[in-house]
Amino acid sequence: MQPLLERMPEVAQTIESPFGHGELRLRARWHLGRDLAKRGYDKAIVLPNTLKSALVPFFADIPLRAGYVGESRYGLLNVLHKLPKKDPPPMVERYLALADVPGAALPPMPATRLAASGANLARTLAELSLAPPSDARPVAALCPGAEYGPAKRWPAGHFAALAADLGERGYAVWILGSAADRAMAQEILAARPAIAAHTTDLCGRTDLGAAIDLLAVANVVISNDSGLMHVAAALDRPLVALFGSSSPAHTPPRPPEGSRRTRIQYLGLDCSPCYARECPLGHFRCMRDLQPQRVLSEALAAAATPRTEAGAAA
Repeated sequence: MQPLLERMPEVAQTIESPFGHGELRLRARWHLGRDLAKRGYDKAIVLPNTLKSALVPFFADIPLRAGYVGESRYGLLNVLHKLPKKDPPPMVERYLALADVPGAALPPMPATRLAASGANLARTLAELSLAPPSDARPVAALCPGAEYGPAKRWPAGHFAALAADLGERGYAVWILGSAADRAMAQEILAARPAIAAHTTDLCGRTDLGAAIDLLAVANVVISNDSGLMHVAAALDRPLVALFGSSSPAHTPPRPPEGSRRTRIQYLGLDCSPCYARECPLGHFRCMRDLQPQRVLSEALAAAATPRTEAGAAA
């Protein structure tokens, strides 16, 4: 997360949490809180709904500590918000509400901005022996991973067919993801061995910062509903976002205001969204029926859409 925050102009400083998922480590949280107390923060916004996440701002004696009630965090938080049980707002609006008093109307949505590092990009391209995009050789970035589970992942065969079609149109294809996505990348390459001539598997070969900088120069990005999808949108790259088991109403990509280069592909079947890790019905039609030719058309259209002034300013 730190490389992402370092590329956000509004963020002055990042402090990485030393706590693993589920760890209490009460004494360590108390020490971190006392260190933060020396910085004189006025307000803390606690995004997770766990009791543990509210401890450090409490130990830091930060005057205003806002968050959702979550695990009965009365006392630890003193600006308490409650989520409506029926039709809760999308994730971004949910967190944006924490910046104001409970029940207030949502403020205007701030522009999403990421500033890629040109120096880091040049170093990454050299280290990975990648040619930068050009008019003669544009780049398509494929992001086939999704940590939550296979129900959010477009099939490898579909990605392979898309990579083949893009190669025929002169694109170099970069497959981006974490080390956990290597198996998916290899499955894509195995499905269409010929695409290896123009397709490079970069899964696990970059850190998050390098992946952000590579996405920043891609001519088009095709991604599952994942973190890299949101990064591509924030960078205002031409983007095709693929949704199946999740909902674009809940976690939509957020390009800069006015941008028209993000295209959502979602079949909206009767069984969608199920939010399951694996298809509970066994047919996986929400992703299997989303055909590569349809995604290709959207990708080419997105790549041809000019950047707006709002996107350029971001």
